[in-house]
Amino acid sequence: MPDPVGPGGRLQRLAEDGTPLGDPEAVSDLASAVAARETRPAGTPPRWVWASTDACYPGLLERRPTRPSRCHDVKLVESLLLGYEERHRQPRSLGAAWARLRGVTEPDDLPEPGEGAAAGLPVLFAADRHRLPPGADALEVLVAVHREQQRRIASVAHPERMRLLCAAESAGALAAVEMSHDGLPWSAAVHDELLTGLLGPRPSGGARPKLLAELAARFQEAIGSPVNPDSPAQVLPAFARAGVPLPSTRSWVLRESNHPAAELLLRYKELSRIHAAHGWAWREQWVRDGRFRPEYVVGGVVSGRWATRGGGALQIPRLLRSAVVADPGCRLVVADAGQLEPRVLAAMSGDQGLARAAAEGDLYAALARSAFDGDRGRAKIALLAAMYGQTRGEGGQLVAVLRRRYPDAMELVESAARTGEAGGVVRSRLGRTSPRPGPRWQQADGDEDGFGEGAGAGTRDEQRAARSWGRFTRNFVIQASAADWALAMLAALRRRLADLGEGREGHRAQLVFFQHDEIIVHAPAELSAAAAHAVGDAAEEARRLVFGATPVPFPLDTHVVECYADAKPGASGGPSGVGPSTVTSATLS
Repeated sequence: MPDPVGPGGRLQRLAEDGTPLGDPEAVSDLASAVAARETRPAGTPPRWVWASTDACYPGLLERRPTRPSRCHDVKLVESLLLGYEERHRQPRSLGAAWARLRGVTEPDDLPEPGEGAAAGLPVLFAADRHRLPPGADALEVLVAVHREQQRRIASVAHPERMRLLCAAESAGALAAVEMSHDGLPWSAAVHDELLTGLLGPRPSGGARPKLLAELAARFQEAIGSPVNPDSPAQVLPAFARAGVPLPSTRSWVLRESNHPAAELLLRYKELSRIHAAHGWAWREQWVRDGRFRPEYVVGGVVSGRWATRGGGALQIPRLLRSAVVADPGCRLVVADAGQLEPRVLAAMSGDQGLARAAAEGDLYAALARSAFDGDRGRAKIALLAAMYGQTRGEGGQLVAVLRRRYPDAMELVESAARTGEAGGVVRSRLGRTSPRPGPRWQQADGDEDGFGEGAGAGTRDEQRAARSWGRFTRNFVIQASAADWALAMLAALRRRLADLGEGREGHRAQLVFFQHDEIIVHAPAELSAAAAHAVGDAAEEARRLVFGATPVPFPLDTHVVECYADAKPGASGGPSGVGPSTVTSATLS
């Protein structure tokens, strides 16, 4: 633990079960002490136990370049264990865990910071966020809470899986801080060129860019009213006056309209979104020193997917991917897992027919040949409908075909749905647990329906809410297990990249982007092929660790390029003179 007013701190050696080994050791420079233990020539590097990686690691990383191999993030592990114990809504800080251990009132968690590593921290750790009571010895509290967490992990139904989940979640936290620190290469010149081509020159003040203003004027002319295209409250009545009543201004609604104003509004909304979410003001806030530096929130979604504290890192639009350009002498290794969630379903369910389809490569095409007369589109609709709970229309009809052909796979998702409808919980492959529904279930479209103890047996609202929660648990068991695989892959890749060593001029291969089922590594050109192989090896390791001896392959489409757009079919092209480099595909079996 740190000295709250300086770079020093105390270290305490622990046994695997959390029992202290010897007395605490005071050190004058904690970052140097961590680096010394990480770089010892013999033995396995230690697993560092700390209250939270997002509070502890940024300052450590700023002070010393040595990166810890492993850690145990008490806050993230507490969140996983509380979820498993069906206590999702309880606070998860070190102080809260300590209070529960002592049987006293738990302090509420503080709001997550809007700033973080990118803003710099005044001290090595932000101890005040741990919510410890006055006078508490932080090291003693940390040791006690960690030991209790080890006991709780050992008591779950599958402790080896929970240990893997905790280790992967903690490794993800290390990677998240490092990605914010290292940043995704971002070309301001290419970004300017793209924005100017899409929107016109940068306007002054809060004015609309030229091309947006022109689109707004054309829309107003087509709709016959001087309405603000940014205001649904003005736009919907204007369409009604034009004889085209619309339920909303959502994109799919506008696409179904034949009115010329609808197409103009769609284009306006698309460009306006670019301007607001990734325009010039966005770059000034989030891009520094040629790097996009988002702040990732590990486990920000209950299914285990990540979120960000602003910056839109998980939604870089295709139109702007040309701005992601490797440094001179470097390459981007871009890899994404194809059809990840259907493959997770095949692996988890043990359905032999679906496993055989997955082994053929394109899972949807294989399904089409076996069950849908070669129609890949219908096969894809059917499988997505099964995983997301579509019961009406074409998707619902096609799911019936899957039930006959792939009964084990369909039983897995339908059993999860029944559990959710009854108000129960489901778990991912490694033990991440869905919450129970609260008194009210917030629907995806923003409407709320009552959800009480008698859900599904009483009012129409209760029945609808129960079905909605069943759709949530149906997908949770798949999406959360996909997150298990992705985090295990991320942890394995981080370790393998560290083992590659340095390229010319001392540069290393760095993980710089992670988005659910996609990663980007920025590597010296001479290490890029090895980095691509490391990606494939990490994916295979994750498959074995998470799903055991499954025959289901988890293929990665891996490209080594100079520009992110070149790895994405259909994305806008890179800047002049930058084109695709060597392409490597890694198919895992």
